[in-house]
Amino acid sequence: MGIMIKKPADVPGSAAPAILIGLFVAFGGVLFGYDTGTIGGILAMSYWREEFSTGYINSTDQLPDVSPDQSSLIVSILSAGTFFGALGASPMGDLLGRRWGLIASTGVFTFGVILQTIATAIPLFVAGRFFAGAGVGLISALIPLYQSETSPKWIRGAIVGCYQLAITVGLFVAAIVNNATKDRNDTGSYRIPIAVQFAWAIILVVGMLILPETPRFLIKQGKGEKAAKSLSRLRRLDVTHPALIEELAEIEANHAYEMSIGKGTYADCFRGTVGKRLLTGCLLQGLQQLTGVNFIFYYGTQFFQNSGIENPFVVSIITNVVNVVSTFPGLYMVEKWGRRPLLMFGAIGMCICQYIVAIVGTTAGSVVANKVLIAFVCIYIFFFACSWGPVAWVVTGELFPLKVRAKALSMTTATNWLLNWAIAYATPYMVNDGGEDGGSYANLGSKVFFIWATFCLICIAFVYTLIYETKGLSLEQVDELYSKVGKAWQSKGFVPTVSYAEVRDVGVDGRSQSLAEIEANATRKRSVAQVENGHHGGLSEKV
Repeated sequence: MGIMIKKPADVPGSAAPAILIGLFVAFGGVLFGYDTGTIGGILAMSYWREEFSTGYINSTDQLPDVSPDQSSLIVSILSAGTFFGALGASPMGDLLGRRWGLIASTGVFTFGVILQTIATAIPLFVAGRFFAGAGVGLISALIPLYQSETSPKWIRGAIVGCYQLAITVGLFVAAIVNNATKDRNDTGSYRIPIAVQFAWAIILVVGMLILPETPRFLIKQGKGEKAAKSLSRLRRLDVTHPALIEELAEIEANHAYEMSIGKGTYADCFRGTVGKRLLTGCLLQGLQQLTGVNFIFYYGTQFFQNSGIENPFVVSIITNVVNVVSTFPGLYMVEKWGRRPLLMFGAIGMCICQYIVAIVGTTAGSVVANKVLIAFVCIYIFFFACSWGPVAWVVTGELFPLKVRAKALSMTTATNWLLNWAIAYATPYMVNDGGEDGGSYANLGSKVFFIWATFCLICIAFVYTLIYETKGLSLEQVDELYSKVGKAWQSKGFVPTVSYAEVRDVGVDGRSQSLAEIEANATRKRSVAQVENGHHGGLSEKV
């Protein structure tokens, strides 16, 4: 195996169009990352705290602030919006299409940004956060869907992983903008970081107006001719090229087979191997949040400030730089190592780092201890950013058959946002002391990292028991993998053998036989046909 990721020699055409399109669509992750990244810095801005305070005084610096209740609402309402937005991605993606669905989603997001920009009090600001969240939720489900359905199988993981890279870039840019405006003594301190998001929305919409619809969605809609043109544009092959005709026929045949098993309703998402895949996807996305990464990016500035670390804004920028840079090796390793080994590597590394941060944070309070805390938080971010960050989106994007892909992906993404909301809402109560009035606050401080570390321990067991290796398989071959391999740890080295075009020619109802049985029938039919053709050929020669 070489060091570089190269297009297989037997794959005709060019992968450049599909790669460039996939990379551009990943830009939507900037909206996601920037929007979630701005709030942590805004909550710590002196002008914003005074402007939006309703009388609460922060016990740490004795300055006006929003209360932990209000902070919890402001941060978590975005995640509540993203949860409902992600669930809405299925009807939007199936009715409008992946492309127009993304355009409409950006419109919802922009409306939320407008409300936040003009807000001068908490209620309107919260409303803007909700609608921006709904837009982000829609986008976060539709982008991996679009990327998975357009990318060549040999580099699909790296392309979908670029979505996470874009999220980290968004977080990083948010930290820089927040740092640049935090000392302004006017509304520009928070309005400038918020209004910058209009630029991201415009770029995404203009690009999506130019890009093609995914060929798999067009097949699902019964628009074979348009699907051929879309695939031709993606692969840079003529619509009459044998390789393009074969790939399109396999997509059509796989969809026909899956539709013979079930019609693609929400109930079908919970049946058979699709139900197992849905469970895997939901647990993967939920555990990604429970590793505690968004605690650092939502509340990191405040946490470092309360821990006695000087200039927490600079520390926030450092953690974001680590997040961006560490994603690049993940894009390489997801294709070289595979999904399963990389997730295991990340889970073990995160677990160790979180326990170290928890122990140091609770047993020491010196300058040296603070430096150790920051160092291991950065090492933890490295492990997350190169593994669970991108690979969660990669795996969920390739798990499901076409008939339920939008529905199932919307549910896995909604799970991510549900846990995101729960963590964002609960964290102030878990970490803070409640100020002067006390209240029901756990005041865990650094002890909260024991919780994240324990969930990282659960991640290790999860990867071993439920994550199948899908590296190098087409989306249609992933269906075959789950039909033939019963245990996740047996999936390494799986070699696909089914031709769905031949399965379709057998004409057997998928409900009555397993895929292996149907494949055997197709093989026997092909063998008989070859024997008969050979026999007739022999007679012709004798004559």
